[in-house]
Amino acid sequence: MSPSSRQRLRVTVTRHLPEAVETRMKELFDVSLNEADRKFSRDELVAAMRDSDVLVPTVTDHIDANMLAQAGERLKLIANYGAGVDHIDVHSARQRGVLVSNTPGVVTEDTADMTMALILAVTRRIPEGLAEMQAGRWHGWSPTAHLGGRVGGRRLGILGMGRIGQAVARRANVFGMQVHYHNRRRLRPETEDELQATWWESLDQMLARMDIISINAPHTPATFHLLNARRLKLLKPTAVVINTSRGEVIDENALTRMLRAGEIAGAGLDVFEHGHEINPRLRELSNVVLLPHMGSATVEGRNEMGEKVIINIKTYADGHRPPDLVVPNML
Repeated sequence: MSPSSRQRLRVTVTRHLPEAVETRMKELFDVSLNEADRKFSRDELVAAMRDSDVLVPTVTDHIDANMLAQAGERLKLIANYGAGVDHIDVHSARQRGVLVSNTPGVVTEDTADMTMALILAVTRRIPEGLAEMQAGRWHGWSPTAHLGGRVGGRRLGILGMGRIGQAVARRANVFGMQVHYHNRRRLRPETEDELQATWWESLDQMLARMDIISINAPHTPATFHLLNARRLKLLKPTAVVINTSRGEVIDENALTRMLRAGEIAGAGLDVFEHGHEINPRLRELSNVVLLPHMGSATVEGRNEMGEKVIINIKTYADGHRPPDLVVPNML
């Protein structure tokens, strides 16, 4: 039976989404919502896939080959709520005839904003000042208190120059930073000129010369621990590391050791190697700013993500290829 011949697709959404998104889904589909916003267990995810034509998971739902093998024959589309799909075994899904779609491009500006916010927060010691004010410990201005560093003129090395990396570069230019980047493929000359960006073929050489490193690369087998202990040791002791991409790109234990030893000046992290299980020693450091994966957390961005999910499902229901179909060999 083709999707278009069914009256309404059975859609299961694994987390609570913005009200406007859920309302529209209820109008279009036979939808099961997670109003309690409780993370599904593995068994619950498998049951949802067995009972649904379409599953709408998020980054908190890890869907592997074994789970897909138990999913049965009904599931035809995994319409991911988010751009990253490293939590889904896309190859196994496609082998079983299950399409996977995502929501690319929606959170580009929001994540770039958060990257700049973390750069400023770490270099200007904003959380330390905030904590002092909230604790009532401030006793007035002093010429040598809370001294941070000037952002203008600093060398920013961007690791991963896709949509978000380029958005970060545009913001950095406005702040007067020198933009450098390492990417799997070099950008076109006209794009480099627009971004005023210098390409480094060697990641090691770039790391050794930067004042700030911004991680904007996806998590893939090739990028796992791309910033390992050896590469982190290449950084200047005055360098700052910012990560708004995926926690797995950095060896978190090695980063923690070096921050504690003063071998790296500071870090701003919105993502972590083991999800919400953060190395407790990171929490103790005054030169580290930790955020709870807030990079894409804007009302506008989350609503636009939902709109893309709906378009992908509706297009599939009409018998066409979802516009944001994820192709395994492009990962």
